[in-house]
Amino acid sequence: MKHIEPQLLERVNTWLTSTFDTETKDYIKNLMANDTKELTESFYKDLEFGTGGMRGVMGIGTNRINKFTLGKNTQGLSNYIKQSFPNEALKVAIAFDCRHNSKTLAKVVADVFSANGIKVFLFEDLRPTPELSFALKHLNCHCGIVLTASHNPPEYNGYKVYWQDGGQLVPPQDAEIIAEINRLDYSEIKFEANHNLIQYIGKEIDDVFINESIKNGSFNTSKDAKENLNIVFTSLHGTSITAIPETLKRAGYTNVHIVEEQREPNGDFPTVKSPNPEEPEALKMATELASKVDGDIVIGTDPDCDRLGVVVRNLEGELVILNGNQTMLLMTNFLLKQWKNNNKINGNQFIGSTIVSTPMMSVLADSYNVECKIGLTGFKWIAKMIKDFHTMDFVGGGEESFGFMVGDFVRDKDAVTSTLLACEIAAQAKANGISVYKELIELYVEHGFYKERLISITKKGIEGAQEIKQMMVDARENPLQEVNGSKVVRIEDYQLSIAKDFNTGEETSIDVPKSNVLIYYTQDGSKIALRPSGTEPKIKFYISVNTTLDNVSEFKATEQKLETRIDTILKDMKLK
Repeated sequence: MKHIEPQLLERVNTWLTSTFDTETKDYIKNLMANDTKELTESFYKDLEFGTGGMRGVMGIGTNRINKFTLGKNTQGLSNYIKQSFPNEALKVAIAFDCRHNSKTLAKVVADVFSANGIKVFLFEDLRPTPELSFALKHLNCHCGIVLTASHNPPEYNGYKVYWQDGGQLVPPQDAEIIAEINRLDYSEIKFEANHNLIQYIGKEIDDVFINESIKNGSFNTSKDAKENLNIVFTSLHGTSITAIPETLKRAGYTNVHIVEEQREPNGDFPTVKSPNPEEPEALKMATELASKVDGDIVIGTDPDCDRLGVVVRNLEGELVILNGNQTMLLMTNFLLKQWKNNNKINGNQFIGSTIVSTPMMSVLADSYNVECKIGLTGFKWIAKMIKDFHTMDFVGGGEESFGFMVGDFVRDKDAVTSTLLACEIAAQAKANGISVYKELIELYVEHGFYKERLISITKKGIEGAQEIKQMMVDARENPLQEVNGSKVVRIEDYQLSIAKDFNTGEETSIDVPKSNVLIYYTQDGSKIALRPSGTEPKIKFYISVNTTLDNVSEFKATEQKLETRIDTILKDMKLK
């Protein structure tokens, strides 16, 4: 056997006890003899909960998604639910996506809950993540789980935990549950199901969810306008195929072209490098189909159907992908306009956004006399806003990573209702003789032209994680003094919870939970945010610049100036 560090060996030996099956133990012994690098990657740490729950590579070990790591999570969660809701008949809902092993792992999770005396509503087959959030509230459950790794590569899976309000776990529950999980020994997991407590659900929930999506995402669009909109849709081999075509059909959109090669759910995602609608390559087949059928709008969703990419035609009639900031601005403005037209704005409304999303959301909110609440990255923080400010009306909210939520009937980003909303915006624009793209430019003319770009640097494995950690340390210890010749006037450090104004020297505290994020603001209005991803082995740099735009005709020239400014910033930061 090759040399193995004592600390690692201690972790590995736990998995060689009688608690674990022979197949698992044989696999580990083989790694010990032949592949200490893979052994180390598999066992050097426990999988952690990030911005979108727990995600990891499927396989054997503490740093992998498998029956035992998810079983331990579920046992800890079962213990916590019992402590939190004594003398109540406990209920949970479970959904899963198209990934390899998702269905099997969902059943393992259901078995453990039921073995602990907890009633389980388990979806009979794959379903969109937002439907789980809806079902949890609809069935009055205490908790919900989705087995998904969103847009991560095929070898990944994940475990997202939702609480009573339909939103994902937030403090203090998250830390308390993690502590409960960490206290457990693997031998304490109850895997023997009580089948009487597992109830399969499906169409009856689909119908209510789709009808609620239509109720929340429809806005007096005429029958003719709906039928006249030429839509191209791709599910990118994911779960949205179970809900979005039917939602559009029931809402009155009859002219829908589906990318057939990507219709079938498939955890290998065979037609794309990455099933991520943020990547233009992922929407290539859909845009090609749109060119053939003269489509007005293209929509593609990620595998668990909580995020969407939108492609529209620009002023020259060419198909262009909107980034997440642009999509959320259009959607938020449309919703606010509906509220205003219906005389529903009275100063008690708010929209939600995140610290790395476009600052233009706040500018837009001010123009409608509503509040823009800004939270950490991840939709769980927007769901928390709804809970924390329950006396206020939540209109909608989004984040730059292509997620949006319409109203609060679902408490997570929701590509089903958002797809319908995107079609409503496009249908009404077309009926009025303008385009979605022109509406976006007119927002820039009215509120200022904000341009954003995201740069992601991938660093895999133990070494990669260490490199990312060091990059954040360096950024804190040697903060930028100026960027692209413009002086840094403010730094927000969300890990230290301190904001420093360099003009006055004043330091103020940041009143949100700690997070490993650093944001620079410069004299010329630029904003640069740095954060390690909570779901992927990446460090992300978010750049936002802005200027005035006098009229639509100056859009292209002004956009080029802003693009050049971003390029220069990236070069100055040695990111290009």
